[in-house]
Amino acid sequence: MTDDRSEDASYENEVKIDPTPMVQISLKEYDKLKEKQHYITDKGCIDIIDNIERLTRALRKHIVRTDIE
Repeated sequence: MTDDRSEDASYENEVKIDPTPMVQISLKEYDKLKEKQHYITDKGCIDIIDNIERLTRALRKHIVRTDIE
């Protein structure tokens, strides 16, 4: 029968493995990725933005601007 400390020590080396492996890409690919970050490409986000635009247009029809003097 082993105690908890010895069992924890047996897993000590396994924890040291980096959980996020590195991937190497060329500078050209990196530059393309950096350029893409300035644009919204997610279909779900684009749909939401389109719906907001439609709702804004519908609300603008009901705005009455009057100058209060």
